[in-house]
Amino acid sequence: MTYSYNKLWKLLIDKNMLKKDLMALTKINSSTIAKMGRGEAVSLDVLGRICEKLDCNISDLVDFVKNEE
Repeated sequence: MTYSYNKLWKLLIDKNMLKKDLMALTKINSSTIAKMGRGEAVSLDVLGRICEKLDCNISDLVDFVKNEE
């Protein structure tokens, strides 16, 4: 399973924010940002903190990408 965080990256661009700004605002660490960059799963707690600070929903941040077998 992989996840696409492209919606989050676009949201950051729209808000004129960098990933380091998001890290400071939400208290998430660089390894979590790296996992997101690789399309890996992160905890709902992390996504919840991002939603709270950016005033959005989880569906505004991430998409599930179905692997074809």
